[in-house]
Amino acid sequence: MQRTAPEHPSHPRQRPRLKWVASPPPGSVTRRRAVATTPYTGPPSYPAPPRWGFPNLVWRRPTTVPGTASGAVRAIDRIPVLAQSLNTILWTFVFLALAAAGSEIWRYVLLVQSRDSALSTSVVGFSDAFVVTVGLLTTILSLLPAGLAVWWLLVARHAAADEAGVEPARPVWQVLVGVLVPVANLPMALSVVGELEHAVLRRPRDERPRPSRLVLIWWATWLANWVLLAVTIIWRLRPGVQAMADSVVLVALTDLTAAALAIATALVIRRFSELLMPIAPGRLRTLRVLKIDGAPEPELRNARPVGAAR
Repeated sequence: MQRTAPEHPSHPRQRPRLKWVASPPPGSVTRRRAVATTPYTGPPSYPAPPRWGFPNLVWRRPTTVPGTASGAVRAIDRIPVLAQSLNTILWTFVFLALAAAGSEIWRYVLLVQSRDSALSTSVVGFSDAFVVTVGLLTTILSLLPAGLAVWWLLVARHAAADEAGVEPARPVWQVLVGVLVPVANLPMALSVVGELEHAVLRRPRDERPRPSRLVLIWWATWLANWVLLAVTIIWRLRPGVQAMADSVVLVALTDLTAAALAIATALVIRRFSELLMPIAPGRLRTLRVLKIDGAPEPELRNARPVGAAR
């Protein structure tokens, strides 16, 4: 410590001003040596393979990693699972519906043969058992694809609205009324599916939906199936042998339209699901440039000056 005072005080009673200066003792502080900057010599090289690296994990969505903000599954992620399940169930229903239609046609052939000759008891018994079994299985199985198709419809509407960044065109209760309530679902089904196609194709919201040919074919089978179902129920209430024979034909036609409706539904679901989901890498073809004709010559770059930074 050093103490300094003014050499010539201006007043004899004024206290001298002191200024304290602190300095470390010699040798207590070591100065760092200045590191000379070296020019860039390229990427680092290792004498042996480095032991550090990224974890050996496949790519995952951020929402599926534990500890993230949200673990909820998006609506578009449910589309492929529902579409694959529906495709299997619908084609199984098509097989059963065709079998039911075939059993009803066989029964009608037996009715025609019974007008001129007697029928075997075993053949008639087997025909009746086959009609009842296949018809019961078809009726029970029709509830499963119907419920899954409605679920897929609601999820697809939500996924299409999320991708477009807008709200769905209709509330959920109107969609359920348009596809489940009899009589009301005959005209409204086309509007619901047409609006879904409009959203899936990412067309402007203020533009009027224009259903495609596939959707119109689906709606035609939808109308035919519901109309034949209503006519069959009403016709079976009529008395008489001829009414019973006519009801067999009507049931066969109803089963055939049900199979056609299931096929059209499977095609619509597959098309809409492919439009909603991104393109799978396996469906893309890898292209390679082999030759370029007529391209202009590339411009020559100026030579790099000697000693220029890279």
